[in-house]
Amino acid sequence: MTLAYRSTRSEARLGSFTDILLEGLSPDGGLAVPEHLPQLKPGQLQEWAQLPYPELAAQVMALYADDLGVSVLRPLAARAYSSEKFGDHRITPLHVLGVEGGAPLGLLSLSNGPTLAFKDLAMQMLGELFEYVLSAQGRTLNILGATSGDTGGAAEYAMRDKPSVSVFMLSPEGRMSAFQRAQMYSLQEPRIHNLTVPGSFDVCQDLVKAVSADLAFKAQWRIGTVNSINWARITAQVVYYFAGYFQAVSAFNLRLGDAVSFSVPSGNFGNVLSGYMAQRMGLPVAHLVVATNENRVLDEFFKTGCYRPRSADETHLTSSPSMDISKASNFERYVFDVVGEDSVALDALWQTLAKQGSFELKTSAPHWSRVEQSRVQSGASNHAQRLLAIRDVAVRYNRVIDPHTADGLVVARGLLERDVPMVCLETALPAKFSETIEEALGHPAPRPSGLEGLESLPQRVTRMPADLQALKTFISERGL
Repeated sequence: MTLAYRSTRSEARLGSFTDILLEGLSPDGGLAVPEHLPQLKPGQLQEWAQLPYPELAAQVMALYADDLGVSVLRPLAARAYSSEKFGDHRITPLHVLGVEGGAPLGLLSLSNGPTLAFKDLAMQMLGELFEYVLSAQGRTLNILGATSGDTGGAAEYAMRDKPSVSVFMLSPEGRMSAFQRAQMYSLQEPRIHNLTVPGSFDVCQDLVKAVSADLAFKAQWRIGTVNSINWARITAQVVYYFAGYFQAVSAFNLRLGDAVSFSVPSGNFGNVLSGYMAQRMGLPVAHLVVATNENRVLDEFFKTGCYRPRSADETHLTSSPSMDISKASNFERYVFDVVGEDSVALDALWQTLAKQGSFELKTSAPHWSRVEQSRVQSGASNHAQRLLAIRDVAVRYNRVIDPHTADGLVVARGLLERDVPMVCLETALPAKFSETIEEALGHPAPRPSGLEGLESLPQRVTRMPADLQALKTFISERGL
């Protein structure tokens, strides 16, 4: 029987994976989740352990997209995950750093794709999925997204050659690195539209949700999303937790079934949610470490049980800008799971949040016990700590890491367990944040060949107010 999807906020059934692929928010404002989470079968870890990344992606994603199946997903994954695009046949190679505090420490490279960020791993597959489904249905799609720096570039590079797709990407004015801006704004394709909005990423994200909430406009202009509210992105990201685990087993002389921890720099909670889904499927994960920067809303929740998103004015502008997020969309999917997939309980929490600006989960014993059972740990890093981490890794391990990865390493080092490997997810290459690297090391970050002079290219971008009607007008004048 085909896996069906539902909304986090009601019992409404949303259809199959293909049905939700081209959608953003559910009609009730919730997020799509599977009605049941696929589970690993006995022996499946052994079957998957030696698979090349494209085949592993097809096998893992087929559990969520069984209406497509492995036979359809296999050629799509082969095109998405080629060594030409990612520079390594492993796609997400694991680099062993050393042993600290008795724990083996590794760095999982997720940033070797076209835009040097982990978002490429989901976006390249999403682009193939979109084109396959749109072509089969004879449809077009106007993608509306928000970015704090990396999602936008990854989406635009994945969709730029897809004739059935147009992209409208909102970004917070003055809150991305020069490299990130140039990478996006230098694209000259007429179907790529970059829009800057005053305020933080959360302002951009709220606009995307508001457009999706206008069901008539959404239907008329065939609005889809590539932010991690799109479940297909979560499923694509589940894959590299399996790939990272299998490499850790080999690199650290473990047995299949031994547990490994993952430290994840966290902004919109999509990356760590994918790890949580992998853990819930049966991947042996000791702990998932949620690493935040000075915007520590998520760290505060996991330590105190209180969830209090900040306003745009309260959201700090930091040197790890892709994590400058105070309202993490995918946190809703996590909360939905820990309240027992009870949409009524979730709605009550969200109503409290709307009225009071926060909610307290620790006072609800059964719900908080599920949080504790989920084996999620958390911590926060600041500017001085990430600079020290960048220097230390350069000296000790002869590697240069970006500031977001540095946040993940700082928090991971405080939570190491003897004999339990800790895999830190490298979420971007340092070239994207050269100013911070130069501050830490005294010299610019190494830049991959072919990207020299990126910032000097002509840029194409439109500044607009944080106004819903202005955004709708822009889309209606330029959409497919």
